[in-house]
Amino acid sequence: MAQKLTKRSEDYSKWYNELVVRADLAENSAVRGSMVIKPYGYAIWEKMQAELDRMFKETGHENAYFPLFIPKSFFSREASHVEGFAKECAVVTHYRLKNDDEGKGVVVDPDARLEEELIVRPTSETIIWDTYKNWIQSYRDLPLKINQWANVVRWEMRTRLFLRTAEFLWQEGHTAHANREEAIEEAETMLGIYSEFAENFMAIPVIQGLKTESERFAGAEETYCIEAMMQDGKALQAGTSHFLGQNFAKAFDVKYASKEGKEEYVWATSWGVSTRLMGALVMTHSDDQGLVLPPNLAPYQVVIVPIYKGQEQLDQISEKVNEIQGRLRAKGIRVKFDNRDTHKPGWKFAEYELKGVPLRIAMGPRDMENNTVELARRDTLTKEVVSVDSLEDQVASLLEEIQTNLLNKAKDFRESHSYTSDDWEDFKAKIEAGGFVWAHWDGSSETEEKIKAETKATIRCIPLDQQAEEGKCVYTGAPSKGRVIFAKAY
Repeated sequence: MAQKLTKRSEDYSKWYNELVVRADLAENSAVRGSMVIKPYGYAIWEKMQAELDRMFKETGHENAYFPLFIPKSFFSREASHVEGFAKECAVVTHYRLKNDDEGKGVVVDPDARLEEELIVRPTSETIIWDTYKNWIQSYRDLPLKINQWANVVRWEMRTRLFLRTAEFLWQEGHTAHANREEAIEEAETMLGIYSEFAENFMAIPVIQGLKTESERFAGAEETYCIEAMMQDGKALQAGTSHFLGQNFAKAFDVKYASKEGKEEYVWATSWGVSTRLMGALVMTHSDDQGLVLPPNLAPYQVVIVPIYKGQEQLDQISEKVNEIQGRLRAKGIRVKFDNRDTHKPGWKFAEYELKGVPLRIAMGPRDMENNTVELARRDTLTKEVVSVDSLEDQVASLLEEIQTNLLNKAKDFRESHSYTSDDWEDFKAKIEAGGFVWAHWDGSSETEEKIKAETKATIRCIPLDQQAEEGKCVYTGAPSKGRVIFAKAY
């Protein structure tokens, strides 16, 4: 295998970039700020996609697809929305190329300018709400619960694989409701689904909360979020759900006839997560040896590596492994048998350690004689020799144990890096050290901006389960009724 990864303690950013590339998750492409998601990385994304899609459909949502291009005029209909995305928009102005008259290559044909410029979608509220006005006429058409799996483009200046790229994959839900209460309930329900997914599948503990007014999604009345802590103490926003009120319904004239026959504007939500979750997965669990994947999302949960000399031994081991594979698969366990003769067992061990496969099984001639295998756990890097009898039950139990262990380890890390502070100098020192700092805030955007300017820390969220607590703003000393979470963030 190649040289070892940079240690996290030496350069966390470099460690992350090296790991994403060397574990075959993704690589930079020839297109500035964009990435190629490689098969192994995409397999993890597919697992995420499948579980989330199931959860969405179980709560009454359906999938659809809307255009990549959005007429420029649509953005001007919702003022705060266009203001929020204007600096990130890629714009299509022409529809044809031609050979340069001087033979210097291909140029844009000046005669092929679009009558109306098109925005490459940074998000789809505008095109979707223009469509919804044709789909919604009566209360009988509500609620309308649609989700879209798509790509979006936001012209980022500083990019990092998975965490911030010019183009990324995501899902975006867009729902319409007959009243305010139902829309708020939807936004909160979807936040709960994101939280459940993060904890039960990604093994990442998250805090559910509200964004401050200055951090809300452009065009939303309220933005709900889940916030996670990475191993360097920085926060990562892992998902958002927005209560849009009637802003987009009014902008696109989406009304419905109520049971009483009155025309009313509908109420809206939107919500989404993206391939940024891949970055969260890497940074929450992985170590200096490579990826550490939670079993619930690993493309294969078990890899079996034969140790042999000559074809005869390999044939004997393969026969036994085929039986073991069948028993594991009957238990619903995803398993791979790596019988390649192009690499030695030690090389394969290092490869699967780098790729974070939860369990590795090694079987050699002595194991065949003793009816045993060697089981190696990726999360603890421990090994044990176990009997092949009822191996499938032991593997299933270990996978559950690994999943739980990763979540508990992440919870313990967050707990040990969460602090309270009531003094400005103490606050600055704790922010600089990294972690979540729970502190009082006077509720003003001006104070929020000053704290950010002086410390680079933002208010990650106002926790939904926040307890009322009288206090004084850590910056201004003005009255406060509860603590919020500050942190530096990705």
